[in-house]
Amino acid sequence: MSGATLSVKELTTGYFSKKVIEGLSFSIDEPAVYIVLGPNGAGKTTLLRAIAGILRPYSGSIEVNGRPINEMRGHMGYLTHLDGLPEGMKVIEALDFYARIEGASGNDLDRVCNTLSIGELRGKRLSQLSQGQRKRVSIARIFLSYKDIYLLDEPTSNLDPKVASEIRSLVLGLSRDRIVLYSSHNLFEAREIGTYIIAIKNGRLALYNRISDIKTENYSIGVRTLGEEPPGYLKREGEYYIFALAGPENVQGLIGDLLSKGIRIREIREMQNPLEELFQ
Repeated sequence: MSGATLSVKELTTGYFSKKVIEGLSFSIDEPAVYIVLGPNGAGKTTLLRAIAGILRPYSGSIEVNGRPINEMRGHMGYLTHLDGLPEGMKVIEALDFYARIEGASGNDLDRVCNTLSIGELRGKRLSQLSQGQRKRVSIARIFLSYKDIYLLDEPTSNLDPKVASEIRSLVLGLSRDRIVLYSSHNLFEAREIGTYIIAIKNGRLALYNRISDIKTENYSIGVRTLGEEPPGYLKREGEYYIFALAGPENVQGLIGDLLSKGIRIREIREMQNPLEELFQ
């Protein structure tokens, strides 16, 4: 267990003097996955960039293990929503480059390649990889050396549901006993991987609570397929087949059931989010 702490106090920051995050405060002293939840434009990426030390606060402070953020950057791993991988390099060349920067060993490189099942990709150029494969390589990069805190900015965005679920499982397994801030706009994703929710609305803290304490009613999702009509849906709205579920924790079970019946899923979308009133 890392024993790390993160304290954000009255943080205000943004871009070109325009405030995106304003007066936001929370503290973390328990190793767990914290879902930074909010719609697009809420300030999730801005918050993670500030914690990573990329954006300077206009006011307020951020401390890791009781020390200013500028002294603690080496204690954090940051995965941006853009992978930033060098297209012309082979996977092994890129990972070896990052390993040397991190001071990681050849054993560390082998460890992440085995854990993330990318060993067979070592000789391929990054430009040849699928989105899911690129995401695995990006994740491997930040887990080459152990950190106290990991910042993951929508690591499953633009991935199909099956690959997204695999990535969440891998992240959860790699992040045992560490503080992980994981940004998302999907509550069912939060339920699957997270312990706490840090919900942001218009750059301010809307909710900070254990996910297990959040109650849901009339939860429904829309499933968009590649042409097949899935069994058991309640109704249809445009391209979406609507399913009524007890809560977000049941989404993965539905996905598995549909996939086992040969339904090719293109998209899963929440139709009723129990936190949506926070974001209106």
